Amino acid sequence: MRTIHRVYDSYAQAREAVRALEAAGVPSKDISLVANKYVSAEYEEVDEVSGAATGAGIGGALGGGAGLLAGLGLLAIPGLGPVVAAGWLAATAVGAAAGAATGGIVGALVDAGIPKEHADVYSESIRRGGTLVTARVTDQEAVRLEAMLDRYDPIDPAERGRLYRKEGWASFDPKAPPYRPNETDIERIRRDWAA
Repeated sequence: MRTIHRVYDSYAQAREAVRALEAAGVPSKDISLVANKYVSAEYEEVDEVSGAATGAGIGGALGGGAGLLAGLGLLAIPGLGPVVAAGWLAATAVGAAAGAATGGIVGALVDAGIPKEHADVYSESIRRGGTLVTARVTDQEAVRLEAMLDRYDPIDPAERGRLYRKEGWASFDPKAPPYRPNETDIERIRRDWAA
């Protein structure tokens, strides 16, 4: 098994990528999505998530063929705060599954085989409004499914990292204050949430 991964600037791009993975036969239990809480107005005012109850279904298998997107819930991931998420990676990042060696979202990504420098950029991208999609796939299917994910215009982690470093960013800081996007960014993040 191998973990494939992409981060998208809008939830709409990520949602379509998840649907494509499911249509290609990747089981929902092997797909994860972690999004900035601003993807939905429902979660905008939430600053803390108490207990695991809100994200209790995260990481569990979804019944009835509903698909991963039907199982989205709100949970707190160390370093990101409240996020909208579903799947095995989200469960690992909050410690509901086997804990990540280095903790939080970066540790979960590194433990899944994602290079640390990309894990930092992905985590910062989520913090700033992006949506991460990961999937556990067979080695034989990885190249085909990665090419499919690329159709939805993911960020280039090397390029995005350079852009962040120009602003003075060095690496993902789990102690950084929560990111507060402006109204334009919130509109971009939410684009096509309900579709």
